Amino acid sequence: MRHAEPLATQLHGVELLSELALELRASWDHSTDDVWRRIDPELWELTRNPWVVLQSASETKLKELAADTSFRRRVEDLVLARRGYESSPAWFQREHRQAPLSGVAYFSMEFGLSEALPIYSGGLGNVAGDQLKAASDLGVPIVGIGLLYQQGYFRQVIDAHGQQIELYPYNSPIQLPISPVRDSAGELVRIEFAFPGYKVWVRAWQAKVGRVRLYLLDSNDPANPPAMRGITSELYGGGPELRLQQELVLGIGGWRLLKRLGLEPEVCHLNEGHAAFAVVERARDFMEMTGQPFEVALAVTRAGNLFTTHTPVAAGFDHFDPDLIRIYLEARATNFLRISLHDLLALGRLDPADDREPFNMAYLAMRGSAALNGVSKLHGEVSRRIFAPLFPRWPIGEIPIGHVTNGVHTPSWDSVYADR
Repeated sequence: MRHAEPLATQLHGVELLSELALELRASWDHSTDDVWRRIDPELWELTRNPWVVLQSASETKLKELAADTSFRRRVEDLVLARRGYESSPAWFQREHRQAPLSGVAYFSMEFGLSEALPIYSGGLGNVAGDQLKAASDLGVPIVGIGLLYQQGYFRQVIDAHGQQIELYPYNSPIQLPISPVRDSAGELVRIEFAFPGYKVWVRAWQAKVGRVRLYLLDSNDPANPPAMRGITSELYGGGPELRLQQELVLGIGGWRLLKRLGLEPEVCHLNEGHAAFAVVERARDFMEMTGQPFEVALAVTRAGNLFTTHTPVAAGFDHFDPDLIRIYLEARATNFLRISLHDLLALGRLDPADDREPFNMAYLAMRGSAALNGVSKLHGEVSRRIFAPLFPRWPIGEIPIGHVTNGVHTPSWDSVYADR
């Protein structure tokens, strides 16, 4: 699926606007604000979405701007500055020239980058978005992996009686600052899934976050049955089955997408347990390359997996009924991982012998990762107590869960006037 070509690409001197409009660096670098305000000040203030402003611009307005020498020069200067930012060495390239690290895949259920891309709800998404932005500024070689929600998280409205009403405006990919991912032949990249009774196709999109790319998976493919098109319908919506489907797409589909794009990250960062199936798919991929059994593959690949937990209470982790896991993963365990469903379930259980115990995504993430951390010193202490049952007879202080204190990407939270 191609974006409708904006009129700007047809006008001499304004075609570079498309390059600026699809760059989410505008969410923290306000140097382009005056450009979008000049095109449509009201729509810009309402949406803060350069791509919508550009697509909605009238032919008359764009012709007027195309004839304005100072406007064209301003756009050209901004494009040159953006290209210079992306191509110039940053902190990582200057200070760690010999670093063996060439790629990190950052998996998260949500990314809070800009109100123009509403696929986040709160803290987890804001942390993920800020970390991608900071990685861009520092030059850290990261790619993000997430989901493109058709509706995202609900918008809250309070009615005349003081009651909350949840609204779910539709996220049209055509109006979001993203573009479809294509292969070297120009074909759309689509990932195939085998779900019970269905073949499911997942589309791939990309958002440009300065030097960093965020890849987003979307099940709203015309080839899918209606029920499957809604897998990526809402963030944290629906029941357990929809949540499991989303987490399978994020973890397994995300790792497959990396392979499809020829990316081989040394580090796989799980931002919460939602993406834990990535460790299983990474192990399966290693099995395919080496012929090693699953146990060996998991032991080898876990050395490159990092799990960050944000949850302060055990009840906050996703749990799935064993029968639901059986429906979706028994065939995969048997045919691809060459292990029993019981062995797969054991990775997500405290007591592998308890067939009634739910499958805990945080347990899977922990058993598949070599490094574990909370998001503050206090949260590290809390996490060690939460996961203590997984480390019987260990002193609490020696349970191998550290902490990395959450920070913010300061330019994203500064007032626009701080840039002046």
